[in-house]
Order: sequence, then C-alpha cells, then structure tokens
Amino acid sequence: MELLYKSTRNENEKATASVAILKGLANEGGLFVPDEIPELDVSLEELAKMDYKQVAYRVMRLMLTDFTEDELKYCIDSAYDEKFDTEEIAPIVNKAGAWYLELFHGQTIAFKDMALSILPYLLTTSARKNNVKEDIVILTATSGDTGKAALAGFADVPGTKIVVFYPKNGVSPIQEKQMVTQTGDNTRVIGITGNFDDAQTGVKKMFQDKALNEYLEEKGFRFSSANSINIGRLVPQMVYYVYAYTRLMAKGAIKSGDRINVVVPTGNFGNILAAYYAKQMGLPINKLICASNDNKVLYDFFTTGTYDKNREFILTTSPSMDILISSNLERLIYRIAGNDAEKNKELMTELNTKGCYEITDEMKKELASFYGNYATEQEVAETIKKVYESDNYIMDTHTAVASTVYEKYKKESNDMLPTVIASTASPYKFTRSVMNAIDASYDSMSDFELADELCKLSGVKIPKAIEDIRSAEIRHNIVCDKEEMENEVKKFLGV
Repeated sequence: MELLYKSTRNENEKATASVAILKGLANEGGLFVPDEIPELDVSLEELAKMDYKQVAYRVMRLMLTDFTEDELKYCIDSAYDEKFDTEEIAPIVNKAGAWYLELFHGQTIAFKDMALSILPYLLTTSARKNNVKEDIVILTATSGDTGKAALAGFADVPGTKIVVFYPKNGVSPIQEKQMVTQTGDNTRVIGITGNFDDAQTGVKKMFQDKALNEYLEEKGFRFSSANSINIGRLVPQMVYYVYAYTRLMAKGAIKSGDRINVVVPTGNFGNILAAYYAKQMGLPINKLICASNDNKVLYDFFTTGTYDKNREFILTTSPSMDILISSNLERLIYRIAGNDAEKNKELMTELNTKGCYEITDEMKKELASFYGNYATEQEVAETIKKVYESDNYIMDTHTAVASTVYEKYKKESNDMLPTVIASTASPYKFTRSVMNAIDASYDSMSDFELADELCKLSGVKIPKAIEDIRSAEIRHNIVCDKEEMENEVKKFLGV
C-alpha cells in the first residue's frame, strides 16, 4: 500500500515520498508528514540478527513506499559504507549507568551524517523517478553540524548544487573550519551576521518566494532542503532507534517487548521526533526525554504548554542546540492536534506574528510520553568531568546536556528502565569546551593541540575529519547580512 505525505498546513496537499523529498518544504511553509505511521512488519527478534543496512531497509521501506527494493537498497548501500569508521555504523556502549548510542562515526563526526550520507542518493533517485530536468539547489541553514554533513554528502554530486548559511559567530572553531575548507565546485558556504534562527528564517523565506522559485526554474534550477524539515532526513533517523533497541536485545540487556527510555539532546526537534515516530511504529519506548541547553524553549513548552520564542538568544558550549525556533516541533503539534492542518496553521501563524502560541489541554494530554528538562553550561562541564573520572569516557557538550538531563529525570521519577542516550557528536568537534571541562588549564592551547591532548586522555584516535582540516585551505570566506542571503544565492548560481 502506498504511503502518502500530507502538508501540516493544508489538508489537500499530498505527495509521494519521492516528491516530498524533492520539495523539502510543502507549500505555504508546511512540513510533510506521513498520513499514517505503519507498524514494523518484522519481529524485533529478527531485526536483532540483522546488521545496520538490513535494519535500515526494513524500516525505510515502510516509509518510502514509492521506492523500489533496488532503488532503496542502492541508496542504503551507497550511504553506509567505509565513510563510517566503525563496521556497526552506530555502536552502542554502556557507560555511567546508561547506553550511549554513538552516532558520530561518519565522515563529519556528528549524528547528521547518519541521514545526510543517504539524502543525496534519496534525492537524486527521487529526481530520476519524477523526470526532473533542473539542477537541484540544496539550500540549508546550519547551527554547526548539518552544514558540514550536507556539504560532504552533496559535494560533486552531479545535478546538484549546495548553499549553506551559518551564524558567523555562532559555531565552534572546528565546526567553522570544517565548513569553510569544503571542496567541491558545487558548494558554497556563507556566514551571516545573525543567529541560526535568522539563517533558518531566511532559507524558509526563499523556499516560500513563488516569484523567486519560478525565476530559478526558468534558469534551470529548483530548490530542495537538507535540513531536518526534509522527510528524507527524518526517515533515516528513525532507523538508529530501532537499531539501538535491537542491539540491546542482541547484548542480552533487554528482552523483546521490554520498554526503554530514550534521551535526545535537541534544538530543532528533528532527532527526537524520529524517536517518536519509531515509537509510533511499535518500538517499545517508554519516555522520550527531551534535553535542552540554556536556550530552554522546548523545556518551557513541555512544562507549560506554551511555546514562546520571545526571549534572549544565548550562545552556549553546545552551539548546535542554540535555537529558539524548533522547526520540527510543528510535525508533533500537527499530530497532537488530531492531524488538524487548520489548527496547526493557526498556531504557526501566531508563532510568526506574536512569537508564541499555546496548545489546548487536550493537546497537552497527548504529550504524556515526553519529559523535558535542561542543563546549564556549568552542569554540562561538570558532567563531562564526572563521567571522564568515573568511566574514562569523554563525551561532547551536546551529549553531556542529555546525560545531565537524564540524571535529573531519574531523580524526579525513580524510573530505572534501561536508557539509550543519543550521543550526537564526537568530543573532537568541541575540543576546547570538552578539555576545559576536564581541566581549565587546557585553555591556553590551540584547537589542534587540544585534539592531540584529547587523543592522549581518551585513547580514541583523532578522526580523519579533524586531521583533514589541520592544514586545509580556506575556500569559503563570504559573510553577508541576513537581508542579502537571496542575492548571494543568485550570485553563486550565476543568475
């Protein structure tokens, strides 16, 4: 049976999976959501015997029903290969009383690789299926990790171009160096004088500008997205939650049907939404624990039912989560509103005009499987130091946000179910914050000296992603105002 995708803002807009992937964003600024979430059609016991690629196929074939078996297996095989530095793709390790799902073994050492390694293949396959003749222009805003992972995925892919916007002073030095040294004639990286929300708003504006889209189509281009607003990002992320559960079974930590908790550090709400969708598929998840940093807009939402972005934007040591507009939350709002596109549109209009909205009591009841909390910068540093000292395990700042929030959840709930923490980036991506947490005297060293020290302390080899940028030349040095984003895109495309 074919699964269709609907817009969260218009009941009548429907698309196949491949069309939804191609468009990225629905009309009127809506997001594509599956009209239903199918149940897993293979037992957890069987999945526990499969490798990552096999699990990916069994999950994704249910969500991307207009892809043939050959097409989907080609995309999966092309994505999850030697680009990852471990055979398991996403190893899971037991440290400090939880299971850490290491999602950072891809070529840019962040969890975004899990989906952005496959998205270029899903996108180019979708273009062929739908006889698209124009070049696809990937337009992406990044808070640090998506940008590099998307650039790496799309660099030199025929028929595509990619433009990445990032907040000039809102990413870590390593994140910035990874992006601005990106090779590939079809790539462009642009810093903006503003924060991530400004970049994201600017990108959405271009997607929704009908005149601009028509003009570019005449010139042989069409926009698509590599952000988590694209369901081609979201569906592959569902896979690793199913995989994690079945690895715990394979290790004898749980039996089929046992419930687990999942903790996800999140700003844009995409990664935890994928876990929510996996739960809807029948994965026995008890609590979805949403971990925020000092920009605790999601924590406030889960505790009060009011989403309010009218607050100070705080730059933290976990920059990928420095976000006040959590785009993917819209997909959850649509669902808890009873799949009511009108109701959702009304709330999103309020967010646009007033900067806040409040959900109904009925909708609040639908959030029972979520728990939200946040971690301050100081708590993050303390957690990194504590886990290093107790387990000789070094985590990055975003993972430490999740770890801190999990400890708060346990204290409040006394819930001791086995728990998977999504470890979303390598500590090598945030060496300064990580090493300073362990010992403040490290601050006098350069970023690459810190990487060498981290290697000594952790016994973990310096990833290729870091070695590659030590001496790489800067290829992208454009910085523009947020008002100039469209002009920069046109310049790059030569139109």
